[in-house]
Amino acid sequence: MNIMRRFFQKLKIMPAWFVLLIDLLVILFSTCFAIILRENFHVPVYFSMKEYAIIIFTILVVRLISFLIFKMPSIVVRFTNTKDVVKIFFACFSATVFLFFVNILSFLITKQFVIPTSILIMEFFITTFILVFYRFAFKIFYLETVNPTKNKKNIVIFGAGEAGLTTKRALDRDTSSKYNVQAFFDDDEKKVGKKVENTKVYSSKQLADYLQKNNTSFLIIAILNLPAKKKAEITDIALQYKVKVLVVPPVTRWINGELSFHQIKKIKIEDLLEREPIVLDQSLINKNLKDRVILITGAAGSIGSELVRQLMKFNYRQLILVDNAETPMFFLYNECYVYNKLTNINIEIANILDQEKMEAIMEKYHPDLIYHAAAYKHVPMMEFNVNAAIKVNVEGTKQMADLAVKHGVEKFVMISTDKAVNPSTVMGVSKRIAEIYVQSLNFAQQTTKFVTTRFGNVLGSNGSVIPIFRKQIEEGGPITVTDPNVTRYFMTIPEACQLVINAGAMGNGGEIYIFDMGKSVKIIDLAAKMIRLSGLEPGKDIQIQYTGLRPGEKLYEELLANQENTIKTHHNKIMIAQVRTYEYGKITQEINNLIAMRDSEPIEVVAKLKDMVPEYESRNPEFE
Repeated sequence: MNIMRRFFQKLKIMPAWFVLLIDLLVILFSTCFAIILRENFHVPVYFSMKEYAIIIFTILVVRLISFLIFKMPSIVVRFTNTKDVVKIFFACFSATVFLFFVNILSFLITKQFVIPTSILIMEFFITTFILVFYRFAFKIFYLETVNPTKNKKNIVIFGAGEAGLTTKRALDRDTSSKYNVQAFFDDDEKKVGKKVENTKVYSSKQLADYLQKNNTSFLIIAILNLPAKKKAEITDIALQYKVKVLVVPPVTRWINGELSFHQIKKIKIEDLLEREPIVLDQSLINKNLKDRVILITGAAGSIGSELVRQLMKFNYRQLILVDNAETPMFFLYNECYVYNKLTNINIEIANILDQEKMEAIMEKYHPDLIYHAAAYKHVPMMEFNVNAAIKVNVEGTKQMADLAVKHGVEKFVMISTDKAVNPSTVMGVSKRIAEIYVQSLNFAQQTTKFVTTRFGNVLGSNGSVIPIFRKQIEEGGPITVTDPNVTRYFMTIPEACQLVINAGAMGNGGEIYIFDMGKSVKIIDLAAKMIRLSGLEPGKDIQIQYTGLRPGEKLYEELLANQENTIKTHHNKIMIAQVRTYEYGKITQEINNLIAMRDSEPIEVVAKLKDMVPEYESRNPEFE
């Protein structure tokens, strides 16, 4: 037995010629056995050796050609699955049908069959059975010899559909993996109690009880479109019994349409905070983007780069990507090159505050649509750098908006934040002033439509809480949380950008769109779940420390100010905020005065901000 184990461990893949040789030997045996069965285990005298040879030779040649056409030798025997069985059946069946036609043709010409019909039928069934049997027998023996079940960790798969079955097969054929599939779980009661490839299917309601009673190391979620709420429920049950959770990636990420074991990854906190898939108004977006020259500022940032990815799927005429961060732009350049060889994509390293450069870009490309994503966004940094926030978020936005009008841009979409609502930070109030300016400018001219989009924290964006927590966990902790009661709204980067594109397409000018952010999440709960997802225990393996609210930080964020209401749109996740409007001439003068204070003391600038936005109440002790 040890000799056989060593042999199979050294044998990676059986050569194709060797597989074909075995298959031909099977055909030879089946044909001879069919002849003997037909003659009731007697060889009649009227059958000469020449006639035997013709029957055997004809069947061998026809089946050999059929096997080569169906690429039978390329089937890796130890990976045999139901698709391979179907291929074997059709290869055998098509050859048998051809031989029937040969027989009919021979009878019409010579009044005699080349091969007796009974031999053809028996040989077909014997050959097909043996080909399938020896492949599965070899597969089972190989797996049990090289990677026996007793040495494996136990896995359960949630989802007994096609993806679940594909997952099991991926685990079975990866001999380096040390996992054994114990059971399937599914919500479909029709599947419950049945077996999928000899593995029993249980009801999803039995999951907690099963994990409690059995030694299970991993749970794999193998339903590709499982609702986020259900995914979170399953994960909570698994974590309760210290079972690690893995997830099967979308089909688009499979390699050549095949799922590899190594693609099955640990579930991320982002997967549990997502909401249901967003349904975009494709016809409206196509109409808004078709044959347009589109300029994106802040193109290398988290939001800007995802906008680029989303927009590349549409029929634009040209994409102009503007950012002053060279290294991130280099990575974006490479990504665009891989996607479409930079077809109709232009990279411009430029600062939106460089009026001369931005003027030249506008003159050169004449954009029809601008997505303005360039901004300073980190709250603590802007509390310590007030003038920088005004310069980029206010002056930069004003300059881009004015250039849009000057050069006849059809639509200008500004990306704002929920921190602009009842702002308590310099960053938030600077974005609110930018909102006020573009909205007032919209109604002061007829050339450009200005649309604002406002949403909360974006999962996985540069400097956001989740990457910070992940790094702290990798370093052994502690995780730092400002306050045990702090809550935030979250949205994934692709989700946010999809809604920005959709809102920009439906906007007629002057709207401030807000998005359905779902329920706010307690940051302490988020931290604890991330620790558990890493296979660790909060307070035991990783400590959580409270650092106190940072200057200007709120316990919770708002999407609407107290005086604001919303108007529904045709998209159930997008609403229009009814906000106070400002007279263009007056707000322009106020902003010009603010910009002129760029060299003033921060306390003086903050005082000016409070005059311009009365609802701004700083939480920074320095400015209160």
